Formats: sequence, structure tokens, C-alpha cells
Amino acid sequence: MNRNDRKIALAALAVATAAVIGIYVVGHDGQQPAADDQRQPARYDRARQQRAPIRYATDEVRKVERFPFDPNTADSTQLLRLGLQPWQVRNIYKYRSRGGIYRRKEDFARLYGLTVKEYRELEPYIRISADYLPAATLVGDRERPDTERDTLRYPVKIKADEHVVLNTADTTQLKRVPGIGSYYARRIANYGQRLGGYVSVDQLDEIEGFPQEAKKFFVVQAPEVRKLNVNRLTLQQLRQHPYINYFQAKAITDYRRLHGKLNSLQDLRLSPDFPPAAIERLQHYVEY
Repeated sequence: MNRNDRKIALAALAVATAAVIGIYVVGHDGQQPAADDQRQPARYDRARQQRAPIRYATDEVRKVERFPFDPNTADSTQLLRLGLQPWQVRNIYKYRSRGGIYRRKEDFARLYGLTVKEYRELEPYIRISADYLPAATLVGDRERPDTERDTLRYPVKIKADEHVVLNTADTTQLKRVPGIGSYYARRIANYGQRLGGYVSVDQLDEIEGFPQEAKKFFVVQAPEVRKLNVNRLTLQQLRQHPYINYFQAKAITDYRRLHGKLNSLQDLRLSPDFPPAAIERLQHYVEY
């Protein structure tokens, strides 16, 4: 073959080769993927599941328990078991770290975020240790009545047919009553001051540990009590009275905000915080 024939032959061979390659490529695109390719998605899914983060059951509802506890000493585990939120537990720890002390059950009601329902459920289980009472009570314990020292110190006592007017007597007169020494004389005077005056001898029963045999020496004559204006006093001022707790003071202020002035304590009779007994003993100490 001459030179021109060879060039033509090579060109034809190149065109034929390109045509074969093109037919193969086009035909392969229309075919089903190979078996290995069909298995790729399954392998990909398994690999993705293996790399997926593990989900922990963090949203499970905590089991709330009820047991006696002292808010001054309870640790975080106990407080959480009681159903308190972690941020409430942190607030308790902060309060205690600053020297705060829960001296009464009602003090725990001031915990931020605690609802009335939650407090009422926890209240029967609150136990305040005697270690957290004011140190002044130790002095009072040494001066409790019915001891030989108290009898020697105050030998002059009133006779069985004599009486002391409860709402006007001072501590000197109170200590003349058999069974009453310095400790209970101070308690009687202080409680009367907090009440605004005694209207009944039976109110002495509200003093913890009061000797019952001493009640017969007391009388109440023409009581003049200091009254609370329930339409003007703030929540904090109302709750200072022994017969008004935090929830009752809040019920009064809420009623004023929603309905206006109170005309009688009977206006609060529908409130669960004001049963008939609470209204009865408070009515001597309020005005409108």
C-alpha cells in the first residue's frame, strides 16, 4: 500500500474504534446497575446508623417521693427526690451558704417557684431540727417554771381565789401566778403583743408547752385589742399576725386586687385558706 492508502486505512480504523467505544458507553448507561452497586445503599444505611449519636433517656419523668426532711441539712439528692427542680435546689444551697436558716415550716414556702399545691404536699414532711432554733431558747429552758430555783426566787404567789387580768398584767404580775416563772411570763407578754391583746384565756393554749394548771388564775376583762385594717395593710404586714399565715395574707391581697375592699371576713369564706374556724378566731382582730 502506498502512503495515501495507509493514511486512509488508519483513519478508518480510528473512526471504527471510536464508534465501538461510543456504542458501549451508551449501551451501559441504559443497563441495570451491577449487583455490587445495588448493595451500596444498604451498606450506606448501616454505616449511617452506626455513626448516629446514641440517644439517652433523659426525658423520663422523675419519680417523686415523700419522706421527712430538714431543709437546713437535706442534700441535693434528697431535694431532687422530693420533686424540686435543679435550679430550686441551687437556690436552697445559695440561701444556706449565705447563712440563711429555715426556722419554721412556713419559711420554706418562700422558696422561689414553689407553688401552693407543692408546699402543702411537702409541709407535713418538713422537720426543723432544734439545733436551728434561736440560741435564746437555751436561756429560757434554764428558767422554766416548776423548778426549785424558780420557787425560791419568787416565793410570793397569789392564792387560789385570786386572779391576774391577762390582757393588762406585766411580767412581774405574771410571775406571781403559780406555775409561771420568768420564761412563761415573757412568752405570755410577747404573744399578747403579737396578737394585739388577749380576748380569751384559752389563747394561752397556743403557747407551746403552757402549763394548763395555771390557766385558772387568769381572767380577761374588757379586752381592748389592736386591730388590723385588712384593706390597707400589705401582705408582709398582714402575715406578721399569729393568726394570718402567708397563704391567708395572699388570699386577702388577691381578693382586694380582684374585687375591691373587704366588708367582712365572710367575703373570704370561699377561699380554702379561710375555713370557718380561721375566720372565727381572726374576727376580733380585724377592721375594714
